[in-house]
Amino acid sequence: MLRSSTVALTAACGKDQALDIPSNPAVEVYAASLGVSIANMTKKSDALYVQDLVVGTGADVVAGKTITVKYSGWLINGTPFDSGTLPNLAIGTGRVITGWDLGIPGMKVGGKRKLVIGSAVGYGRNGSGAIPANATMVFDVEVLSMQ
Repeated sequence: MLRSSTVALTAACGKDQALDIPSNPAVEVYAASLGVSIANMTKKSDALYVQDLVVGTGADVVAGKTITVKYSGWLINGTPFDSGTLPNLAIGTGRVITGWDLGIPGMKVGGKRKLVIGSAVGYGRNGSGAIPANATMVFDVEVLSMQ
């Protein structure tokens, strides 16, 4: 009975909708090169985990402040998708993905943090460029300055 109900639901919703399930960082398998251990990270939500790699010595980053960050981003299989420096980033204002807006505040200038961002606070069911739909992403972020 469950099998036929699932088939009927899949047919009624359409293939894309039936597979539209947000990622769950807690159960993902991460490439060893990423150095992710969910058990050693702080859970901010079901879709966001953070780990301070270096605690900075500068001022605390708070939502609404403008910061400059250096970052690298990977898919969970270790494939890099982006890296660079972002100057004049207004954090906590909705100008970046929610995972950054929630995961960066609390850092100190000079600090480095690993963010594991599930699709619910990332790029969601649409993905973006090299980031597939419903993908979990891993970022290393360093706060260089705050204005």
